[in-house]
Amino acid sequence: MIRQRIRQGKTMITIKEIAKELNMSPTTVSNVIHGKTKEVSQSTIERVREFLEQVDYVPNINARNLAQNQSKIIGMVIKTSEDRYTHILSDPFVSEMLGAIEQTVREAGYFLMIYISNDITDIIKRVATWNVDGLLLFWMLNDDAIRVYQSFRKPAVYIDTYVDWDAIEEIGNMYVNVGLEDEKGVFEAVSYLIDQGHKKIGFLTDSFNGVDRERFLGYRRALATAGIDYKDRNFFEIHSEKSRIDESLEKLAKKAKDFTAIFCCSDNFAAMMINACEKAGIRVPQDISIMGFDDYLSGRLFRPGLTTMHQDISEKGAIAARTLIDMVKGNEPETHQIIMKTKLVVRDSVAAPRLSDKQ
Repeated sequence: MIRQRIRQGKTMITIKEIAKELNMSPTTVSNVIHGKTKEVSQSTIERVREFLEQVDYVPNINARNLAQNQSKIIGMVIKTSEDRYTHILSDPFVSEMLGAIEQTVREAGYFLMIYISNDITDIIKRVATWNVDGLLLFWMLNDDAIRVYQSFRKPAVYIDTYVDWDAIEEIGNMYVNVGLEDEKGVFEAVSYLIDQGHKKIGFLTDSFNGVDRERFLGYRRALATAGIDYKDRNFFEIHSEKSRIDESLEKLAKKAKDFTAIFCCSDNFAAMMINACEKAGIRVPQDISIMGFDDYLSGRLFRPGLTTMHQDISEKGAIAARTLIDMVKGNEPETHQIIMKTKLVVRDSVAAPRLSDKQ
């Protein structure tokens, strides 16, 4: 009967049907399928497995998960801005981190579902109805993190989030933030530029929120520690909207002629700035030094080699996924803040300024 259904393309068969075909109890067949074979004879195990292979049996995962009150799905929400929405997954940082998250989730026996939106109201509406076991949240700003957690009320792991954590703790304790020494890392990066003799140092980013704000604070602290005055013109703002990037970079390259070094909030921005400077006839590092932040894999192919602050992007994603899965299994987190370290990586894009440019 079952083989006839297979030939007809009707492959959805049940354990009861298999048991009837093999003249066994459904419990025995179920035990073999789910690996509970301590009290099952080897001959029975082989007989069931041989039959399962013949009919290409696929377990009904949904039914099993329903019985265990689990979906085996990990949700991930990326909150982005409208101008970055169309190309967010092409960002090397995002793609490298996502790769590590997906692998970790899959190896743990779960599935990953990703949702991207620039509308926090839309995100909250979706999350409140999702049947997922846990949630990964990336780029949550201001009270976004609090509002989502309040609606979700299941284990949640934030990545690179700066928020009022006391407010979240009032809602529940099944949350963790996996972050970075952002302020300290940039303080060390800009201090390195200053040690090379630079005083005219710009700061390049596309926003003044969350991680970027913390990195700006590190930049300002490094200048203040060295007795260098900060001026508003030191702030280089790049427009991340695709249609405006080239125009934005052209203007920034002209502005860069008055500086000896520029610290960029990401390797991606650093690569863009190097190209813009080269187009404008400004040599890197002979005329201007460019420094990045992240040290992502493809960024190591830049020429000149990019001096940057390293963070382990893949490990950040893996830690976030492992931490969430551990909470999904019912284990309360030992800490709510996992802060990863940064490390200076010196390559070729930074050099001492020319004598005439030092003042």
